[in-house]
Amino acid sequence: MSFAWAKAYEPKSPLGKWMDDRLPLPRLVYGAVGGGYPVPRNLNFMWNFGVLSGVMLMIQIVSGIVLAMHYYSYADGAFNSVEHIMRDVNGGWFIRYAHMNGASFFFVAVYFHIFRGLYYGSYKAPREMVWMLGLVIYLLMMATAFMGYVLPWGQMSYWGAQVITGFFSAFPLVGDPIRIWLLGGYAPDQAALTRFFSLHYLLPFVILGTVILHIWALHIPGSNNPTGVDVKSEKDTLPFHPYYTAKDGWFIGAFLAVYATFLYFMPNALGHPDNYIPANPLSTPAHIVPEWYFWPFYAILRSFTVDFGIPGVATLAPAKLLGVLAMFGSILLLFFLPWLDRSPVRSSNYRPVYKRFFWLLVADVFLLGYIGGAEISPVHIALGQIAAAYYFAHFLIILPLISKFERTLPLPNSISEAVLKSGHNDDTPYGLAKTAPVAAE
Repeated sequence: MSFAWAKAYEPKSPLGKWMDDRLPLPRLVYGAVGGGYPVPRNLNFMWNFGVLSGVMLMIQIVSGIVLAMHYYSYADGAFNSVEHIMRDVNGGWFIRYAHMNGASFFFVAVYFHIFRGLYYGSYKAPREMVWMLGLVIYLLMMATAFMGYVLPWGQMSYWGAQVITGFFSAFPLVGDPIRIWLLGGYAPDQAALTRFFSLHYLLPFVILGTVILHIWALHIPGSNNPTGVDVKSEKDTLPFHPYYTAKDGWFIGAFLAVYATFLYFMPNALGHPDNYIPANPLSTPAHIVPEWYFWPFYAILRSFTVDFGIPGVATLAPAKLLGVLAMFGSILLLFFLPWLDRSPVRSSNYRPVYKRFFWLLVADVFLLGYIGGAEISPVHIALGQIAAAYYFAHFLIILPLISKFERTLPLPNSISEAVLKSGHNDDTPYGLAKTAPVAAE
């Protein structure tokens, strides 16, 4: 989408002009995140999580590179090398805890980013490619996080690799060969550790490349906004810099303060104590669980406890296979969301029925997360089955019906009109409220 009123880049110094003629990198940055990129003037703090996710990605890349300088990717020394980093490397404890907790906070930022997209309809046309590239980033994050969790070679690392890679053996005929190919053998060992270390180091750079595509795709239609109304004039926008860089900067500082609190005062709160025990293939932990950001999907996997088929005659699909398909399907389903939700209105602020079901979905995901991290019991299994059934029903049944029959609220004619009606001064470029707010009509 072209914004004719966007301010063009003009180099001020002779060096800047010389550089702009030969390698216009400053012009590219200015057009991507500077004054040359107009942004809807009514973005709230939920739009800060995109930039915040990029900041957390860079923290993970930098801290990971430093850790790789001291890590020993051998089964007989990986655990001790992590202890060496923690005890003997100058500042090693800080880098390791920053990387370990940074993964959790990276997922926190991305989950807020995803649910903001669900609430405000950021997956709808013309931003389908932005949404799908975001989901590709999320899948790459999941693979990177799993492989990184294996590297300390503690008890939970080893048995987590055993269980997660065991999912592939559920597929008939091809499952076991795929698992053996992934591990380099029949069980997690030296070959698996070497492969996971190599891929864990590589994938963050693949994520970074996909993030560039994600931002590129976003700049074509421009950013969505809380009203879901398209930008129609210069009055609807503000330049990204300095208004939103200042807003993002404040929010990043607040988020990093919370991150630092965990890093300094409770660095192991988000981990598992069994991972401070060296890996032992002969001793299975009492309760094997993945990291907390995988718990909802783990709960869906565990919800299938009965084989599908004709009792006493034939098993058409074992429970393990059904669980694995449902777990992967719960993520792949999101790729089809732009076509499952056919409502012409994007924002939940104007979709009263959808808004209620959105918050039911949020509660359902939290319930799945709790069940995924809890010990197996009949009550937890039953709750997990109900929550998993609702998750799929939300996207496959409820959402298409809502989009067909819901009566939406009237949309504002423009973003600037919505800003003015909510008590903001048209003469104030920040979109800040007047001292005496304008009454809503």
